[in-house]
Amino acid sequence: MDLAIVGLGRMGGNMARRLHRAGHRVVAFNRSPEKTHQIMAEGIDGAFTPADTVAMLPAPRIVWLMVPAGEATETTMEEFAAVLARGDTIVDGGNANFRDSQRRHALLAARGLRFVDAGISGGVWGLQNGFGTMVGGDRRAVEPLEPIFQALAPEGGYVHCGPAGAGHYAKMVHNGIEYGLMEAYAEGFEILHASEYPFDLEAIAKAWQHGTVIRSWLLELAGLAFAEHGEALADVRGWVADSGEGRWTVAEAMALDVPAPIITLSLLARFASRQDESYAAKVTAALRQQFGGHALKTD
Repeated sequence: MDLAIVGLGRMGGNMARRLHRAGHRVVAFNRSPEKTHQIMAEGIDGAFTPADTVAMLPAPRIVWLMVPAGEATETTMEEFAAVLARGDTIVDGGNANFRDSQRRHALLAARGLRFVDAGISGGVWGLQNGFGTMVGGDRRAVEPLEPIFQALAPEGGYVHCGPAGAGHYAKMVHNGIEYGLMEAYAEGFEILHASEYPFDLEAIAKAWQHGTVIRSWLLELAGLAFAEHGEALADVRGWVADSGEGRWTVAEAMALDVPAPIITLSLLARFASRQDESYAAKVTAALRQQFGGHALKTD
C-alpha cells in the first residue's frame, strides 16, 4: 500500500522504516527537511510540502500524522486536509486526547474525509520488535488500512478498538497502567538498593526475567538501565516528565467513579520527582516540631 508518514521523530521515522521494509511504499515528510533527506538516503521517498506529499500518493490517499499532540496536530491536520480530496484518510498516531479525536473525526467527516485514531506503543524498540497498534474509527475507514496496521504491529499486536476516539482511549489507559508498573518496579529496586545487602540489581532484574510472576519487558529494560548507568544511576537525574495520558486516565477514572489509586499515586510520584525540595514536607517537619518538639534538620 501507499501512504505518507508525516513527522519523522523517534517514533515516526522508525514506523516509516518498518513499513518500508514490509513492502509498503512510504512518502516521508517532516517539518524540518534534514530528517526527510536522511530517510530518503535509505531508499524511502520524501516530500517537502504537504501538497507535494499528497501529489505523490494515489487516490484514495492515506496520510499518517506522527506529530506532538495539541496545536501541532491541529495545524498539521488542517494543512493536509486542505490539499486532500473526498474519500482520503488522515490517521493520527500521536498521543492525542480521545475527545480531540472524536472532534476531529466529526470535522473531517463534514469535509468528506475519513479519520482514524491510532494509539501506538513500542518506543525506540518498535522498529525491531513492532509497534502495539490500537485503532479507533469507522469500520469502513479502518478495514482498508489493516495491511498497514498489521505490518506495523508484531503478530497479535493490532486491535481495532471501536469507533472514533477508541484507539486513543485505549492508549490513554495503556499509559496509565504503564505509569503504575514503572512506579512499582522503581519502589522495589529502591528498597533493594537501600537494604543492608550488597545486591547486584542488574543481576536480580535479569534473574527475575525467568520464571517469576513479575517478569516483563519493563523489567528487562530495568536490567539494561543498570548495565548502562550502574546500580547507583549516578548520571541519571530523578526528574520524571509526563506527557498527558496519565493525567487523562486519572481524570477519566474520576469522571466514571472508578477507583484507580495505583495509577493516581504513580502520577503524583512523577510530580514529586520534579521538586528539588518539597514545600509540603517542610510544613510537615515544622508542624512536628511545633506539637511534639521534634528536631528540625536545617542547612
